[in-house]
Amino acid sequence: MQSFSDLSALPSVLQQATAALDYEQMTAIQAAALPVMLERRDVIAQALTGSGKTAAFGLALLALLDAESPRLQSLVLCPTRELAEQVCKELRALARFIPNLKILSLCGGVPVGVQINSLVHEPQVVVGTPGRLIDLLDKNLLKLDALQSVVLDEADRMLDMGFLEQVSHILEYTPGTRLTWLFSATYSPEVRALSQRFQREPKAVTVESQHSTDTITQYFYSVEPAVRNEAVLGLLLQQQPSGCLVFCNTRNDVRDLTDFLWKRGIPALALHGELEQRDRDETLLQFANGSCRVLVATDVAARGLDIKALPLVLAYELPNDPDNHTHRIGRTGRAGESGLAISLVASGERPRLERIEKIAGCEYRISALPPRSQHSSLPAPAFTTVVIDGGRQDKLRPGDIVGAFTGDGGLTAGQLGKIDVLPTRAYVAVQTAAVPALLQKLKSSKIKGRSFRVRKL
Repeated sequence: MQSFSDLSALPSVLQQATAALDYEQMTAIQAAALPVMLERRDVIAQALTGSGKTAAFGLALLALLDAESPRLQSLVLCPTRELAEQVCKELRALARFIPNLKILSLCGGVPVGVQINSLVHEPQVVVGTPGRLIDLLDKNLLKLDALQSVVLDEADRMLDMGFLEQVSHILEYTPGTRLTWLFSATYSPEVRALSQRFQREPKAVTVESQHSTDTITQYFYSVEPAVRNEAVLGLLLQQQPSGCLVFCNTRNDVRDLTDFLWKRGIPALALHGELEQRDRDETLLQFANGSCRVLVATDVAARGLDIKALPLVLAYELPNDPDNHTHRIGRTGRAGESGLAISLVASGERPRLERIEKIAGCEYRISALPPRSQHSSLPAPAFTTVVIDGGRQDKLRPGDIVGAFTGDGGLTAGQLGKIDVLPTRAYVAVQTAAVPALLQKLKSSKIKGRSFRVRKL
């Protein structure tokens, strides 16, 4: 596989960033798409979740922009806020050695006034969701006349979610000379039509169309609809996963299954579109940092979820759209890790399975559910999430938190897990046994010279 250092067109500051991030060899999508994008050509790329596509288009757009120019030069469109935040985080990591570069996330779920204030000084890169971007464009608060490149990330999902008209509206604001890079897990007719409308002689780049059977093992189990909840419980007890994402087709099923699991002693979290944005953020953070073993979610709510080592995904029922099956199983077996994908199949869902098999180009065996496990519960999560009522707006950094928690808090570095610092709050994964003593000690101490409320989530 080709190394990033072999790309002479990649500026030295980006070579330095890839080295600092331990990105040595390019993934298949990076090796195929990045050189083409650096040649200033349009690209339509088919790439699965976890394939390294964000770094591919991120390095390209950063390589082509002028950091000295205080104008918006690159726009990344994402279907959900969660994905946009994930993309924004990776772009900032890649741009760490570029001085005076402003990368801004503009999504719904955040007070628009805060975002309007952030646009007083124009960013060079914006990552956002269609609805909020249109709000700002229609108010004449976002200027796209200097745009060099547009990225449509997970284009198939944006179209599935009904964003075609909004995406088209946004692209009509952009210069005709812009580069358009379209990334999608599938080449649906709608994606092809979008490409034909807005791209100029794009180079088609296709890598693996299906997830590798070397890293993801799939099982399909026959189940009667009335016992789906019991089947999920039995499989969780059998597998004893450190983390499991359970997909449901409806919000009601998410709520019902989550309630069922709680009553059986498994503290699962629920993620669906009716949750307030803060609740969604905190749910995702707890699952990502190891404070929760089981997350029950709809397909749309789980978009943008980036868990590096997720051993198990479980489908409560087969999705109506076969492409969603590809997205579901793509949550496991990432970054070279092995993963397990289990799907429950009722007799009435056989046509759905046939559509999945057609895409995969193979037939899947449906087996009987395995015998009930000897286990009666799941081990408690190793971590608990601690919340600090202060964040980036208070100039808090992860290093400040580590210093306070390992200093006055009395923890060792090994008792700390993932740290997420948001604008007004910070979330820290702490080994569960150490939390009570930590909270007691921090009542009378300060972080970065200031008193912040610290509590268990």
